Amino acid sequence: MRLATGAVPGPTPTPVPGRHVTRPKIPGVTPANNGSAPVVSPADGYRRLREAIIGGRFQPNERLVEADLSEAFGIPRAVVRTALVRLEQEGLIEHERYRGARVRLVTEQEAIEILEARAALEALAARRAAARAGEAEQRKLAAILDRMRSALAETDLFLMSELNSQLHAEIIEMAGSATVSRLVSMLNSQIVRFQYRTILVPGRPESSLREHEAIVAGIAAHDQAGAAAAMTVHLSRVMEAVSTLSRLFGGR
Repeated sequence: MRLATGAVPGPTPTPVPGRHVTRPKIPGVTPANNGSAPVVSPADGYRRLREAIIGGRFQPNERLVEADLSEAFGIPRAVVRTALVRLEQEGLIEHERYRGARVRLVTEQEAIEILEARAALEALAARRAAARAGEAEQRKLAAILDRMRSALAETDLFLMSELNSQLHAEIIEMAGSATVSRLVSMLNSQIVRFQYRTILVPGRPESSLREHEAIVAGIAAHDQAGAAAAMTVHLSRVMEAVSTLSRLFGGR
């Protein structure tokens, strides 16, 4: 199953003197007007490419050609090169000798290992959130849960996945730990292709809602141990769903 479309770019045409070469288009990206494009900082170039990868504009194992990225995003090649180095350090891409960069494919086993690390970090976040949550924060979590219930009633699984991410992000923000936030963000970016797929496992939407209700109940009650335990249970169920996906769809 593929959640985003995008063909793997073919070989770059060989330039012929006096002839304009049209480079392959990148799905979801409108080529920049180089004549009036503003100067792009390395940080902004990195952000643009990172968002494109996380957003599914590029498929796992898809090659990333510097010249194509430069033209499509309106970013100087030097900035593209710097961004690719950062993205490799973050685990989103990998470089092959003589072949350049490509989007890194995260295997099922690695996804489970990442979820195990997330479970430890997010259990800590839930514990801290339970200690720190005020009425305003609790209302935010309750409102997200209400929307999740509505999405489930309408069988809007995509929206459920979006709200799932919002709830987790809200809990991490409530935890008030910049280190936890940074590490979870890095881990999540590597398994984004699984994000909207685990909800497709039969029975998973209903289970997911119950698990999130337990997490929010622990936080609302200022039960630090209960909130942390509920988060651990939730992410262990996500690991099981990832394994089920592999059996159902052959790891596609």
